[in-house]
Amino acid sequence: MQSALTIDRERIATAAIDPTAIREQFPILSEIVYGKNLVYLDNAASSQKPLAVTQALDKYYASQHANVHRGVHALSDRATEAYENARKLACQFVNAEHVREIIFVRGTTEGLNLVASSYGRHRLKPGDEILVSEMEHHSNIVPWQIIAEQTGSRVRMIPMDDSGQIIQEEYLELLHEKTAIVAITYVANSLGTVNPIKQMTQRAHDVGAVVVVDAAQAAPHLEIDVRELECDFLTLSGHKMYGPTGIGILYGREELLDAMPPYQGGGEMIKRVTFSGSEYAEIPHKFEAGTPNIADSVGFGEAAKFMWNIGFDAIASHEHQLLEYCHERAEEFSDIRIFGMAPQKSGVFAFEIDGIHAHDIGTIVDREGVAIRVGHHCAMPVMRHFNVAATARASFAVYNSIEDIDRLFDALDNARELFNG
Repeated sequence: MQSALTIDRERIATAAIDPTAIREQFPILSEIVYGKNLVYLDNAASSQKPLAVTQALDKYYASQHANVHRGVHALSDRATEAYENARKLACQFVNAEHVREIIFVRGTTEGLNLVASSYGRHRLKPGDEILVSEMEHHSNIVPWQIIAEQTGSRVRMIPMDDSGQIIQEEYLELLHEKTAIVAITYVANSLGTVNPIKQMTQRAHDVGAVVVVDAAQAAPHLEIDVRELECDFLTLSGHKMYGPTGIGILYGREELLDAMPPYQGGGEMIKRVTFSGSEYAEIPHKFEAGTPNIADSVGFGEAAKFMWNIGFDAIASHEHQLLEYCHERAEEFSDIRIFGMAPQKSGVFAFEIDGIHAHDIGTIVDREGVAIRVGHHCAMPVMRHFNVAATARASFAVYNSIEDIDRLFDALDNARELFNG
């Protein structure tokens, strides 16, 4: 295929981000896999962790650990300060107005389930509608289906076109007075599409709907500003953005969180307990029952600082150049089909090669030291839209380089040779 672009390797190599220097902060990237230097291109599944994060975890367990909030001794004070400082950093990361609007959760999946359970179950009624897009991750579909079944409401799908963009005209037609919730991904994990969240939020608010944003894939790539987006809820995962696993945040507008019942019961989320009833703590603690994930919250804060130190504009520019280069390399071959060709796209290159199953592609490139993801990516409706069982997906981070992409395409050539001669 004739390329419509011109590869400027020098421009990419001299971008604001020096991936070689950044890689030095990630010891795991020095690993040898099947005798080859590791190329890690599975970042949409989970990114690797810089020394700043792993050292913060070591420091916490070595010199700060105790249970938070309820202790009167010095270590409990240290742990509480570290935990609540992490909440302040999370508040800054999404530019929330109040730190009380930040709830620590296990990740995006729990954040979405919390909103579905605590807000949706108690607000939805028969006939109400929940709009979700065709490109959603399962975690932003299944919780709403469960709640819809319990409340008599129903889930309706916002269709996308073959370029991987939400059809905005169809979205507007679906919005009406019965629309109670719009649950939408900021960046599609299977396609990389960046959705116009602010525009879609404004339209949803025009009919009185509440907007829930899945920002799991946006957090590693884009600067997030909940006040600019005007969304009602937004949730994301630390492990996608260079932080630990098992930690994430849910942002919710203060007045909505105040009115919602607890998601779980136990210690920490109460003011007073008797056998005649209980009085709940104020937000955010009302939604953080039991001992929280203190250490990984601290790690989350360090991951946020790691990204700030690089700069969101620099991250976005670097990854856009990588994606542009990857698409251009693909144009050299007539047997590659790319999934997701939206003009606004971030960090994901999903594809198939004629005559080679995605799982075979993944296995072969792995033997060349290149890690990618294959499968349905927890987005089966997307696979059905494109009439495929699975795709191969390379996804980028700040430590990736054009050399990594060249390694990927060299490995794909090996797959072609093996299957197609």
